[in-house]
Formats: sequence, C-alpha cells, structure tokens
Amino acid sequence: MNVALFDYGAGNLHSLGKALEEAGARVTVTTDWKEALAKDALVLPGVGAFGPAAAALPKNRAPVREALAAGLPCLGICLGMQLLFEDSEEAAGDGIGLVPGKVRLLDARIVPQMGWNDVETSGDPIFAGVTDLVAYFANSYVCIPSDASDAIAWSEYDGVRSAAGARRARTWGLQFHPEKSSGPGRRIISNFVALAREAS
Repeated sequence: MNVALFDYGAGNLHSLGKALEEAGARVTVTTDWKEALAKDALVLPGVGAFGPAAAALPKNRAPVREALAAGLPCLGICLGMQLLFEDSEEAAGDGIGLVPGKVRLLDARIVPQMGWNDVETSGDPIFAGVTDLVAYFANSYVCIPSDASDAIAWSEYDGVRSAAGARRARTWGLQFHPEKSSGPGRRIISNFVALAREAS
C-alpha cells in the first residue's frame, strides 16, 4: 500500500508518516504532484498556513481535483482538510475545490482552538470501531461545506458548531489531528489505510 504524504512546508510529517507506517502503509514524502497522484493514496498533512500551502498546489488544480473525484483515496488533516475546499479567509489563493464550500475564521472568544474536544461522528467507515471520540485540535479556521451532507463529523467550540470531518468520493477531511489523538485517532488512520487498500 503506497501512500504519498505531500510536503507543502507544513509540519508534523514525521509523526503522521510513522502512524501511516504503523497502519501498514509504505510512505513516500514528496513535493511532486505527478508522483503523489501516481501512488495508491494521498495524505495532505496539517499544521501550517493556507497561503503557502495553496501556493504549493499545482497552478492547474484540475488534475488533482479530478483524480480525487475519480476515487483516488485521500486523507486531508487540519490544514489538509481546508485545502480540499475552494478558498479560505486566512489568505489569498484557491484550494483544490473538491468539496464545495468555504473556510472561515473561527468565531470564538479564544482563537486558535488548541487541545482536546469531543467529536460527534457519523456512520462513515473512516470511524469504524471508534466511539465517543475525543480528538486533538489546533485550528483558527473552520470548514463550511455548501452541502451539509458532505459533513461526516461535528464538534463544538465556544458555542460554535462546525464540521470536524467531511467526505467526497474516497476523500476524507478531518479538522482534528488523528495522529495526535491517541488510540482512537490511530484507529482512524488504520481505517483510512484499509479503505485505500480496498480501493486499490
């Protein structure tokens, strides 16, 4: 199971790569989109800012968007989830645009949200075997899908309820960090690798 872990200058590649390897994936860290899209699955990591990450996307987003829409398994984490959307209030630049919607500043008294928070999950297979999920968040922005049915998980912070997960085709976005979320988070990563293996 060959997984491309894309490096657009964000942090946390080491712990995420290790979690993917523990789940049975062979991980290639790459900055080359052609190489990334040729693997069995793609992971877009978190930690970082939307502007520089969007600048690392190919100028023509269509090949990435079309590959994901056609079923290439993908997991976008935190910033990686936000890149799946059209654009962000954080900075100029377009996202991949797979999931219609916007990324907005978190309307809370204390920003960023840092630490553990409850996550309400749906019956999506990415959450198989995970109940009563408490996950680690580190975000100042939240994703707002245009179609509410794209949301597969939700969380509430300072009275603001927002999408903690979204899905289109075989692409999953998670606003929290599963690689930092103890056993349940590692189970989610294992579920992704298993789902990607089934797809290949």
